[in-house]
Amino acid sequence: MNTSIFFIGLAKIGFGVVVAALGMFAGTRFFARLTKLGKVDEELAKGNHAVSVLMAAAVVALGLLAQHAVVATFSALDLAYRDQQFEPEMLLAFCLYGGVHVATSLAVGLIVLRLGTALFGWLTRGVDEMTEIRKGNLAPALVLGAVIVVLALMAAPGLEMALNGLLPLPELGRDMVLAP
Repeated sequence: MNTSIFFIGLAKIGFGVVVAALGMFAGTRFFARLTKLGKVDEELAKGNHAVSVLMAAAVVALGLLAQHAVVATFSALDLAYRDQQFEPEMLLAFCLYGGVHVATSLAVGLIVLRLGTALFGWLTRGVDEMTEIRKGNLAPALVLGAVIVVLALMAAPGLEMALNGLLPLPELGRDMVLAP
């Protein structure tokens, strides 16, 4: 039994659950504020399907961005701790780097999504999507939700690369390749 892999795997599961629950909750709240959707909980309680579609798209988009941050962190730290015995400091490093990466990805993601929705709103000057969504109009919510998900898909690889630049990667020889 490899205890290092076992404990690091459990830490990754725990970290993923925390990111999914807390990160997406906080991210969608900030998204609602940035886009001036109003009181989202009240809109959802009233059955505003347009707000629910847009918030669901925001959860998916932020999840895609956060997933790239988590993968970047875990891949780099897996490489850094390769062939080492488990030490509690490893878990602390995973949580520290992972937390910074996820927070960075959510912040960058919110900025990307806000700028993208503003640009889309500017391109579709004849329709005020956010006003229509607040009124419950599902059509602009579906379109804007799709735009948000596509923005996340397009921004995620660049975000992952930028985050990789922040990690303490080990130096490998020019022709050195390590199998997982």
